[in-house]
Formats: sequence, structure tokens, C-alpha cells
Amino acid sequence: MTPTGMGAAEAAFQITQLLYRYAEHIDGGQLEQAAAMFERARIQTGAARPLDAQALLALWRRILILYPCGTPRTRHLITNPIVEVAGDGQTASARSCYTVLQAVDGFGLQVIASGRYLDRFACTEGVWHFTERDYRQMDFQGDLSRHLRVTVNPLPAEMCG
Repeated sequence: MTPTGMGAAEAAFQITQLLYRYAEHIDGGQLEQAAAMFERARIQTGAARPLDAQALLALWRRILILYPCGTPRTRHLITNPIVEVAGDGQTASARSCYTVLQAVDGFGLQVIASGRYLDRFACTEGVWHFTERDYRQMDFQGDLSRHLRVTVNPLPAEMCG
């Protein structure tokens, strides 16, 4: 048992729920709720320095395309979560995969991106929360033109092994 009385399995379950809840908020167009999940976190995006939750929300508002239904018309599938809880039971890390599907009028259902999230967490007063997320691990890129208002640089050739 951890110092909070929570076992590693329960901690891993709660952390996995955070991963899934994030995807649900983004797919639902609930950008404020998704950003709030990172209130105590640093977010690595490839910018000169890490973003906080408010800067992340501003970035999403600037680059994500939301449709009249209020959503980005995406489905973020979070798979293969590997959660490692530290011996003190108060911190953890997780590696997971994401696959983003999208379908809009004139753009049939397809995979538009796939990659990995590298996350760190802490438990405060019995509740797990993000402390860090690294968004820089996109492995495969499809047609993002109906998802983002900006062009994403193609993946470097050396990433293809």
C-alpha cells in the first residue's frame, strides 16, 4: 500500500482514467475541461519552453478546428497505457499510444495522426493529477487539414525505420 492507503493497481486505474477523460474532453470540444486537467502540469509541445494550462488552452483555441456541432469531429483512442507508480506511491509515469480518427462532410472516416503520450503524475490528498505531458511524440501523420488551422511539419525521414 502507498502512504495514502492506495495500492499501485488502484493508482494505475485512476491514472488510466485521466488519460481516457482527456480524450473524451477533447473529442467533445470541451477544451476548458481538458486544459483544467493540466492545471498543475508543464506541457512540452516543442515550443521554446513548457506551457501551462492557460497557454495550452490558448494554443488549442488558436489551432483546433471546431465544427458547428462544437466538436473537432475526432475520436482520440488511447491505447497500451503502461503506468509505473513510484515506490513512494505519490508519483507515477505513463506511456500510452494515441490514434486520432476524424470524419467530416466530404472527408470519410480516417486516421489523421498516431503517436505516444509521455506523462508524469502526482497524487495530492488522494487524487492523481498530471504534472507533465510531452506532446512531441507523433509517429504517423495523416491529413490534418480538417483538424488543425496550422500546417504540421512532416515527420523526419530518420523516424521511419
